[in-house]
Amino acid sequence: MGKRKENSTNRLNEKVIMECDLMYAICKIGGRWKLMILCKLEKGKLRFSEIKRCIPEITERMLALQLRELEKDGLVKRTVYAEVPPRVDYELTDIAIGLVPVWRQLEDWAVQHKSLLQNDKSKVHEIA
Repeated sequence: MGKRKENSTNRLNEKVIMECDLMYAICKIGGRWKLMILCKLEKGKLRFSEIKRCIPEITERMLALQLRELEKDGLVKRTVYAEVPPRVDYELTDIAIGLVPVWRQLEDWAVQHKSLLQNDKSKVHEIA
């Protein structure tokens, strides 16, 4: 991926958005796969192939990109062992472990929200 110009609209918008702490957090864990990867690492260290097995829908390229971003952001620790063949483990950092209660709360909220939507849909069908 190419570098963005320093004065591009996208770069300027990013600076404004990142000033909001909540938006900053969402940017670090947002996207289709990051939170799912973090959740899979909650139980402990996993190798690349083990993460891929846990999330079969993700492509290897996307998994590698997401792990790289999570590592760059300090949420995942990558350990390379000097073995043949090379072995690489991924695990949550301490700061990422602090997110566990947050994503558990989000999970609880999602269950409530889905239930609410299902109830609303069934009421609409009863009226019709």
